[in-house]
Amino acid sequence: MLYGKRSSKYVSTLLMYSHTSRMIIVCLLVIGDIIGLLLCFNLALELRVSKSLDLGMPILYALIAIYLFGLYLTDTYKLNREVSGVRLSERAILGIVATVAAVTSLIYITGLWGSEPIVGRGVLLISVGLFSIWAVISRTIVDGWLKTNQQPSRFLVLGDDRKVVDFGKEHRKLNSPTEFVSFTDFASENSDVYNQSNSNTAVLNKINGLNSTWKQQYWSGILIDGADRSLSQQMVRDLMDMRLRGVYVYSIADFCERFWQKIPPAYVQDDWFAFTSGFNILHNRIKAKLKQLIDIVVAAVMIVVSLPITIPVAIAIKLSSPGAIFYSQVRTGLNGKKFRVYKFRSMYQNAESKGIQWAKTKDPRITKVGSFIRLTRIDELPQLWNVFKGEMSLVGPRPERPEFDMQLREQIPYYDVRYLVKPGITGWAQVCYPYGASVEDAYQKVAYDLYYIKNYSLLMDLGIAFKTLRVVILGKGR
Repeated sequence: MLYGKRSSKYVSTLLMYSHTSRMIIVCLLVIGDIIGLLLCFNLALELRVSKSLDLGMPILYALIAIYLFGLYLTDTYKLNREVSGVRLSERAILGIVATVAAVTSLIYITGLWGSEPIVGRGVLLISVGLFSIWAVISRTIVDGWLKTNQQPSRFLVLGDDRKVVDFGKEHRKLNSPTEFVSFTDFASENSDVYNQSNSNTAVLNKINGLNSTWKQQYWSGILIDGADRSLSQQMVRDLMDMRLRGVYVYSIADFCERFWQKIPPAYVQDDWFAFTSGFNILHNRIKAKLKQLIDIVVAAVMIVVSLPITIPVAIAIKLSSPGAIFYSQVRTGLNGKKFRVYKFRSMYQNAESKGIQWAKTKDPRITKVGSFIRLTRIDELPQLWNVFKGEMSLVGPRPERPEFDMQLREQIPYYDVRYLVKPGITGWAQVCYPYGASVEDAYQKVAYDLYYIKNYSLLMDLGIAFKTLRVVILGKGR
């Protein structure tokens, strides 16, 4: 429920669920899927071979783990009602179909087919059919609940008009249309003057502190542009009073970090870097050395394990178009040091004969084989050699070309912070944002890179690795 005047054009609303509520719903979905799988396997056994489910079979828990992992990879535990235009219940069907194909292939390859009643053809088909109905119904219920219980929170936004407008536009991309209130010129003694600058943003141009009308309203929180230095002492006291009354007060940068998992450079200043917590990877040598050791060991193993994939791909590239199998480019690495990165060639020979340019959707320079290896990220596998040599990490900001660096450095604040850590084959920006092909895309990716560097942990690297696997399986690469 939205407290206060719901129709007021001066109300700032943000659709936001608490992390606790989200985790509870996700945990209930997981528990429900486990119960559903047990019930469906048991019913399938009863119908097919007149036996009850034996809870002591190790293969049972292996199958459950694989099904849950498949549902995770297809975003069925992500509470967005739609992801890339696919509804929650539809993603469940996609996840089950993909998982069934993987499980069936694995059982057949390992010779387990028919070794236990639970992996017999009839039992698998019946249990899968029943569980598909179970999973779709459970997610349809969640989908309906989300639709009827989206409770917008009311936030007051204090800061520069332009930044608040930009903040509002970005929020609408992530959530839904909303209006933001910008409070500027805090020291002015003039009365409130409203200006409807456009259809989506109501701007309050002048205000002398938070008056009693605003203080008496319900606010979920107050967002402050950290770059603004015009807060009066009275404004600070008002904010302190509201904070002590239980109203959350965030800088816009902290809000973005907490709820969007990114830190847009436009909302931070030098003092933010000086006083904020995090960035442990930059001064914790143990963490840095452990990350490097893991990189080298995993890269060595993956180079060997991926040979059954890389050898056929190399042959396909050679046969499909003239030119070398591998392609190399100079990229910017740790502390701005240049190095040469290696990839499988995905474009026609002399693709940049007309000069350096951003890659784009349906790029005519990309070969047929190149389209496939880009989609599945196989073209990145030769970079394991860069990781083994210590030039890159498995996870980190993507290295950019020096020619683009010069342009982006001039247009994006704190751009070079991303080069304080080793660049990676995959990264937080790569799994959270589509393929970048413009300055705006680069800005968004820097925002995710800042979040990664500030909040780095080995557990986060592991999470990014799983998300990367999901990107590969769902074919979201480019």
